[in-house]
Amino acid sequence: MNYPQALENLILEFMKYPGIGRKTAERYALFSVNKIDDDSAKAFSEALLKVKSSIKQCSICGHLTDVDPCSICTNPHRNQTQILVVETAKDVFSIEKSGRYHGLYHVLNGALSPMNGVGLDDLNFQSLWIRVQNDIVSEIIIATSATQEGEATAMYIKRVLKDIEIKVSRIGYGVPVGGNLEFADSETLSRAIENRREF
Repeated sequence: MNYPQALENLILEFMKYPGIGRKTAERYALFSVNKIDDDSAKAFSEALLKVKSSIKQCSICGHLTDVDPCSICTNPHRNQTQILVVETAKDVFSIEKSGRYHGLYHVLNGALSPMNGVGLDDLNFQSLWIRVQNDIVSEIIIATSATQEGEATAMYIKRVLKDIEIKVSRIGYGVPVGGNLEFADSETLSRAIENRREF
């Protein structure tokens, strides 16, 4: 027996989230019908619409924010000489939890992956090149993941910056090879940043 169309539509929407397969989506949809009251359903839908309308990417660093530029870019107490380059906004949140890094960030919104159709034009490189022209910036810290795509992205950044008078370093490998930053704990991330090496 097929699900009623409205329920099937909800299942298909849940399946759009990463890591959510058909069975999990069915469980979420049935829970929504049976266990969530009208007020909670309304609050959920309003929260989803609000996040879509108010959260944007910072025009300077690409991080997620509800003000532009973001609070990190406009904080005069941050170290303006360092830019930590990460793949995703989730990486920024993970590193910020450690409380040990006090410089600026640059979010690429992914990593180079030609096999998956992610090329140079798909990532936030152009604004990074503009930022490194600023005389204040003296170090770029590359914190892409220790995956094949992350390494390729790091090598590309290093190659582009090789003729510019700027220190390029790579986070230390307290982060496991093949792992994503978002899964590393804050202490591991702190040590990886502190133990960075010139790249």
